[in-house]
Amino acid sequence: MAETGHAVGLVRGLAALPRRWRGVINVMTGAVAALGQAPVGAWPLTIVALAVMFGLFARSDGWRRAAWLGWAFGSGYFLVSLNWIIEPFLVDVARHGWMAPFALAGLAGGLALFWAVAFALGRVAGGGALGFIGGLGLLELARGYVFTGFPWAQPGHVLIDTPVLHGASYFGSAGLTALVLLAGVVLWQGLAGGRIAWMGLVGIALLWPIGRALTPEAEAAAGPDAAMVRLIQPNAPQNEKWRPDKMRAFFDRQVMFSAAGDVRPDLIVWPETAVPVMLETAARTLEVISEAAGGVPVVVGLQRYDVQRLFNTLALIEAGGRVAAVYDKHHLVPFGEYMPYGDLLGRWGIHGLASDEGRGFSSGPGAQVIDLGGLGRALPLICYEGVFAQDLRAAPNRADFILLITNDAWFGNFSGPYQHLAQARLRSAEFGLPMIRVANTGVSAMIDATGRITEALPLGEAGWRDVALPPALAVTVYARLGDAPMLAIFLVFLGLSLGGHRRRRRHR
Repeated sequence: MAETGHAVGLVRGLAALPRRWRGVINVMTGAVAALGQAPVGAWPLTIVALAVMFGLFARSDGWRRAAWLGWAFGSGYFLVSLNWIIEPFLVDVARHGWMAPFALAGLAGGLALFWAVAFALGRVAGGGALGFIGGLGLLELARGYVFTGFPWAQPGHVLIDTPVLHGASYFGSAGLTALVLLAGVVLWQGLAGGRIAWMGLVGIALLWPIGRALTPEAEAAAGPDAAMVRLIQPNAPQNEKWRPDKMRAFFDRQVMFSAAGDVRPDLIVWPETAVPVMLETAARTLEVISEAAGGVPVVVGLQRYDVQRLFNTLALIEAGGRVAAVYDKHHLVPFGEYMPYGDLLGRWGIHGLASDEGRGFSSGPGAQVIDLGGLGRALPLICYEGVFAQDLRAAPNRADFILLITNDAWFGNFSGPYQHLAQARLRSAEFGLPMIRVANTGVSAMIDATGRITEALPLGEAGWRDVALPPALAVTVYARLGDAPMLAIFLVFLGLSLGGHRRRRRHR
């Protein structure tokens, strides 16, 4: 198809610029693409930026230039979308502040390597639409698994706050990413003079009303007999959370919230590390919590030791302060909750942000389900674990709801908490399960089985709220099959692209 129009002229003009300026513009284009992520949510800008990138990718001369293009674009994208990564280093500026710029630049540049490989792979496979979607889709999928995984800010996440979210129940986050990449390709081809491409873009736009019509009314199905859950949000700033003169006030605030109200809920949930004592020495503290709750079961976050190993723990407390169940976080944050080669780095004064010891926290045994009696079975998650769909699929059996406690005070007050919340919504939509999400500084929320927020406590406010627990939906396609279908689709795209490229070369 012959390409015409202003878009092609723009790309040719960019390609004619000196290499330095091309790199700057590529980084800036990636930064624009990141504006589709929460809290800005300007997803059309993501599609436009991807369209420009596809135009440049399709004209890249060889896999090396394609790789540099992907790295520059990815660097700009991750610099903006992951800007919150500096926040944990500012909690203790004297100790960790110097690391903040290196952390942001290192993380953005490191993750951009995935995009460099993706663009190079797509270029080797022919450089067309299938190569672009297959290469970038495959490497974004790999980003969620390689080196313990970090699937934050995937391109598909820009669609979480749209009616298309329900599509994740079939194809997961990778399916949403494929749709965003396809929209970018179709937009470029339409701007380049393809009428059929414009028809394709109209077809993609129709997914909005179709998605809205197909999304079940999970919230409305909660009914008057639904269990009531109390969300407790103490709003303890991270730089004050462990101060001896502040800890008691934050603890008393949560006790007061647990005792408030004339009607008792069926469950009370405190956030991650909400109890400022170790589980092994917390007997009297847990009794105080249980007394304030009036015997209602309480889920709390705290830490515990086991034979000199430290765990980040969720505990279910029943009447009298009895510990009925314990879940230890198993998917830890590298360089945050533990340090790779921690003993060696600890000698140089480099420690995990959430721990004073070089080794940091220990990993729990894995995903599990907790029986909460009349409320049903809960799949517990702690903080970072909520961004990994594979951690939910690893559970031994299906839960009735997801129970996530977190301390988003580490993420600051702008993009981090909202992006974390968006991924929680994605998990609910993928698995057809409601989620109880309780965060120290917010946003605490009840999320229904389609990913919609039914009620929430705003970021940066202390308070409590009794909310109805929505029902689960039927087991989703994604819950059954995981990422395997999209992995196959991306590989098929690359194979078709490579086959077409070889045929074209033979007929030249």
